[in-house]
Amino acid sequence: MITSPQPGSPFDYLIGPGGRLTGRVRVPGDKSISHRCVMLGALANGQTKVSGLLEGEDVLSTLAAFRAMGVEAEGPYHGALQIRGVGLRGLRAPAGPLDMGNSGTAMRLMAGILSGQAFDSVLVGDESLSKRPMGRVAEPLSAMGALIETAPGGRPPLRVHGGQRLRGIDYRLPVPSAQVKSALLLAGLYAEGQTQVSEPAPTRDHTERMLRGFGYPVESREGAIRLRGGGTLTGCAIDVPADISSAAFFLVGAAMTPGSDLVLEHVGVNPTRIGVLNILRAMGAQIAMTGERMIGGEPVADLHVAGGRLHGIAIPHDQVPLAIDEFPALFIAAACAEGRTSLAGAAELRVKESDRIGVMAEGLSRLGVVVQETADGLVIEGGSGKRPLAGGEIDSHGDHRVAMAFSVAALQAQGPIRVRDCRNVATSFPGFTALAGGAGLAIRAVAPD
Repeated sequence: MITSPQPGSPFDYLIGPGGRLTGRVRVPGDKSISHRCVMLGALANGQTKVSGLLEGEDVLSTLAAFRAMGVEAEGPYHGALQIRGVGLRGLRAPAGPLDMGNSGTAMRLMAGILSGQAFDSVLVGDESLSKRPMGRVAEPLSAMGALIETAPGGRPPLRVHGGQRLRGIDYRLPVPSAQVKSALLLAGLYAEGQTQVSEPAPTRDHTERMLRGFGYPVESREGAIRLRGGGTLTGCAIDVPADISSAAFFLVGAAMTPGSDLVLEHVGVNPTRIGVLNILRAMGAQIAMTGERMIGGEPVADLHVAGGRLHGIAIPHDQVPLAIDEFPALFIAAACAEGRTSLAGAAELRVKESDRIGVMAEGLSRLGVVVQETADGLVIEGGSGKRPLAGGEIDSHGDHRVAMAFSVAALQAQGPIRVRDCRNVATSFPGFTALAGGAGLAIRAVAPD
């Protein structure tokens, strides 16, 4: 017998086959921007007022960490948060370790901020985060003069020793990473001289945009971002756009399902984040961008998606860093497209909340998809005809994006899909089942059997 889960208990998703997505939907606020609002607001002089904040567990972990370091904040209430900034030098030593929960973004960016403090601190996370590599940020921060200890293999916890003298460096990222770039720029606020980070390919630029919004000079030119230490941040008002990474599940679900007609409202369309739009359009998706506007330095638009048939493509290499978080959803689109879709150059997916290459290949195979796993990507043979996927049971491995991706897969499935271990969806998309159900997905949360 299928039962409903008790509040706070583990749960699965059970999704009925078929249907279509229609209406108007506004997904929660952008997670990347929400993290940075909290961080820079806490470090600013004066008050910062935030609207549209994502109230997911990841962002709440970041907020709790700053409260533990003496920052006062009211909210969040329905996305509204007021932060009383303490200035760059105003944080106080926390009484214990700072728990980043499931958030790799929070841990890596906080490492940069904490490297410049006068006090020692420890960053910890949940079981999943404790397996993720942190050497990629600890090493360049150490080159700036930070003193950071990691567990074996460069894993958390991170022990950051305060009172170190930081120096600006010129660092070239070995692989594109907005998190490493941001950590170095945030450490650069405390460093002597200039900090410069050069990118092999563009990555999301929310940190640079938001620093400028808080009045801190940042220069970006020819793939290099630079700033000088010793400045100040000034509190401001920020309206967080809807998260395109969360919108991606609805974009894919509507685009691959004939008869769907869906509008996603107030979505952030930062040029460094629209790889999912570019890739879906290359696959034949009908997506129109309307009402384009600038909100707090970030471009925003409404996205109108009409359902149809997709075709497979070789995903362009230059789009990979622009869609790195959206690939679980895009793999579902590929499985339902006519012909072959191939992805290479995405080894970063191996070290996300799960090994997203291996986990998605496993799940797609369970739904009858022919898929070949490579070291840095997948080759997916798309289905043909009506509802090309089989039903079945999927293990999300505790990965929120994997869970939501296989949920929308049911739109093109012949039978129901059960997705195991979905509790972590709350880290990025609280209210997913209600919003998806309202748009036409036959989804409900059920207790594990």
